[in-house]
Amino acid sequence: MKQSLAHIALLVRDYDEAIAFFVGKLGFRLVKDEAQPEQAKRWVVIAPPGADGCSLLLARAATSHQEECIGNQAGGRVFLFLQTDNFWRDYEAYRTCGIAFVREPKVEDYGTVAVFKDLYGNLWDLVQVT
Repeated sequence: MKQSLAHIALLVRDYDEAIAFFVGKLGFRLVKDEAQPEQAKRWVVIAPPGADGCSLLLARAATSHQEECIGNQAGGRVFLFLQTDNFWRDYEAYRTCGIAFVREPKVEDYGTVAVFKDLYGNLWDLVQVT
């Protein structure tokens, strides 16, 4: 048997503002953006540059409960881990774009890591594994 994660759903307030952040600031690529009029939503998939595995499905909140969870999908813990082949290149590029880092870079046994917030407040590790 072979299985893999295809997508992780990320609750967003608005498709276009989320695309602007993830594609425009983080450099992700827009994989799909397809209207689904019968459900009054869009199928929006993004992926980090060079990624060929799991991607993010930008899921617009459809209920008040979902809206309350935007930005807090992991209960305040780091939610997503963005692995890079060049930590300092990406760290400096993100800072230049105004990405808010809440934990400064630190060299650990496993590599270099810093924590940033996305536009909704979800926490991400930017990590280069050694």
